Amino acid sequence: MSEEPSPPHRVSPDGGTEHRDVNDVVEEEWIEETTPFERVYEVISRVYDPLSAAQIAERARVSPTTARKHLRTLESAGEVTTSQDGQTTHYRRSETAIVTEHAQSLLAERTPEEIASGIADMKAQIQAWREEYGVDSPEKFARELDIGDADSEHGALLTEWQTTRRNLALAQATLAIGEVSQTGHLTGTDTDDDGNGDTSIVV
Repeated sequence: MSEEPSPPHRVSPDGGTEHRDVNDVVEEEWIEETTPFERVYEVISRVYDPLSAAQIAERARVSPTTARKHLRTLESAGEVTTSQDGQTTHYRRSETAIVTEHAQSLLAERTPEEIASGIADMKAQIQAWREEYGVDSPEKFARELDIGDADSEHGALLTEWQTTRRNLALAQATLAIGEVSQTGHLTGTDTDDDGNGDTSIVV
């Protein structure tokens, strides 16, 4: 019968050993195996709410000065956007970076033909809702029916319509990104079926 592996340990000041938390070990390995820039990028890639440089620095295990330096680099590259809250600058991933990441993931999972088929299905569904309710967008649908309860039947439909529209925009952006990757140029894709250019996505 094999023995259970002993917990991570280290030599204590008195010459004995003391147990170490597994999370501490994982964190130390992360710090050893990555650069400060990689850790800052990893932190900003995993959050969607704005964070200050100090908050990002704490999570990335770097100094605030180092965090700001790398965040400025990411901002210049279009990966990060900033906003001001008094004297504090907050950072978050840019919408373009989020869309690109999701598009690349979708391209890895589906063929362009499958994505195009999904686009056709979503357009057909949006058109069906327009014809059934006599409105052009989920926002107008909400105003017409005075929807205030997201748990109601109409509230669920409102959420589904908004999600479908956003996923349609993502799918169209995905095809455009795939086309640029293959040909080096963009010949053009259809715009959002609601005509408002909304490329935000559900994450």
